[in-house]
Amino acid sequence: MLHAAHPVRYWDSDLGPDEERLLAGTVPADGVITWCDLTPAPARALGAFAVAPDGAVVVAEWAVPERHGGRRTTLVVVDIASGERRTLLDDPAADFGAPTISPDGTRLACVRETRSTATAPIDRTVLVVPLGGGDPQEVAPRWDRWPEELCWVGDALHVTADDAGRRPVFRVTPVSADPVRLTGDDGCYGDLVAAPDGSALYALRSAIDAPPAPVRLDPAAPDQRPVPLPGPAERAELSGLPGTLTEVTATAEDGSPLRAWLALPDGDGRAPLLLWIHGGPLGSWNAWQWRWNPWLMTARGYAVLLPDPALSTGSGRAFVARGWGAWGDAPYTDLMALTDAAAAHPRIDADSVAAMGGSFGGYMANWVAGHTDRFRAIVTHASLWALDGFGRTTDDPAYWRRELTPEMAARHSPHRHVDAITTPILVVHGDKDYRVPTGEGLALWWDLVAAWDGDPAELPHRFLYFPDENHWVLAPQHAVLWYETVLAFLDHHVRGRDWVVPELLR
Repeated sequence: MLHAAHPVRYWDSDLGPDEERLLAGTVPADGVITWCDLTPAPARALGAFAVAPDGAVVVAEWAVPERHGGRRTTLVVVDIASGERRTLLDDPAADFGAPTISPDGTRLACVRETRSTATAPIDRTVLVVPLGGGDPQEVAPRWDRWPEELCWVGDALHVTADDAGRRPVFRVTPVSADPVRLTGDDGCYGDLVAAPDGSALYALRSAIDAPPAPVRLDPAAPDQRPVPLPGPAERAELSGLPGTLTEVTATAEDGSPLRAWLALPDGDGRAPLLLWIHGGPLGSWNAWQWRWNPWLMTARGYAVLLPDPALSTGSGRAFVARGWGAWGDAPYTDLMALTDAAAAHPRIDADSVAAMGGSFGGYMANWVAGHTDRFRAIVTHASLWALDGFGRTTDDPAYWRRELTPEMAARHSPHRHVDAITTPILVVHGDKDYRVPTGEGLALWWDLVAAWDGDPAELPHRFLYFPDENHWVLAPQHAVLWYETVLAFLDHHVRGRDWVVPELLR
């Protein structure tokens, strides 16, 4: 593949000559559609789109190349009859996304995301702009949460946003001062769809202890409970989970309030604790995870701590800013404070503690390994190791270079502390990982081996390498192998059991 521009790959896909295009056509009586290409020569610019209720226009995300390898996302209006394209929103200091058109076809709502810098994180706000063109209006500018999904119901917008370990649905109008929270439970809501007459709002609801299921909401009632709806699969019974869910809180070194979910195994005995650090880093433990599932660990007797340290979403802009450009500072001390709080729980064996994480969580696991010996074992998956190299080899260097300055990388790169690592580490990486390229895992593995001064036969570290897996490890048999290897490693170092190589690896 001969490339003439960046990017050249994305997550786990090589970007070749194929490009996404937007096609339109009328369905005739014979069912044979004549397609019109609305996006000739898209140059990988096309993103998410929304169709006007009358079918006259489409509003789409459209990426614009910038100097020095960057790209910004604009919103364009495409006339379906002629294919003519005009720019609706463009700002060199921001990206626009999540376009959604009002039921009367006169307005567009979207999310504006400001560009980050070395010292300031991104920010997200909701904008409403006339579809025919005009000045955008910021909705609820005082709201200290980041919008995710948008859905019109009549003249009101329904918005999801992370909030203290949940993702509720909020209702706001273009003239509202503040959004009204509609959902009063612990759920994480997504895939919002309005009834055609505006009488109901439908969504998928999940939670840390509940897989996604369809529900119905009243579009106007605050603090409501969702109405469960029939789905393609039977609704999981919460009583069937191998454990119970609670919360722990702590106070950060700077006085910020901290919180985390704590999944406890069944029974009344004391359990070893597993600190599980989320990726992102802009994210939150608030939804069901099929791939990173704490209940598989509680089924084997571990308590699992799911913390939201600095850089996590759901606690406001200032909470994110506490860790921006300083990954090894507040995020690390927050994790230690929450681990202390969980270790004080009467069900926790405070002498048997391990840590793990993937992606940015893997970075934090590596940082933890070089700064404390309190953990008996550490699992680091798809992790950042040497920040000076990562920023140039990931699939989106333009984004990361805004924060990963040479000074930041030098101060907060885990590889500089390899000589301080005494904790056994299980390194996991897939060769098709383009977000955190496999060179990070290979460098980490070599540095651990090179730093080991004991008998080579007694090397405590292990490297689980998947030649054909990506950032997540998704093939079913590989997911089984991943969990069996992780649990065997933890059982050996945390519980003192004999090291047994999983059957699938023999």
